[in-house]
Amino acid sequence: MDSGAIIGLIGMLLLVSSWVPQTWETIKTRKCPLNLQFILIYVTASTLLTIYSYMIGDWIFFALNFLAAFQSAVNLVVKLKEK
Repeated sequence: MDSGAIIGLIGMLLLVSSWVPQTWETIKTRKCPLNLQFILIYVTASTLLTIYSYMIGDWIFFALNFLAAFQSAVNLVVKLKEK
């Protein structure tokens, strides 16, 4: 693995791990304090970037966006159930 891939992998792990506390709190409390519009845009953007990164074959970018989309989708589902 070259140094660029290592830097990308570390960045991916840090960025994805930043969502873990929020997602865990959302699951635990069954309440999501995030703004609904923010979550909708984030899920949409992450999903589109997941598709794009798959198309260009960038697996670090793919994993990052897939995990970000998944974690934000969990928050979205909880947020929608609150209403």
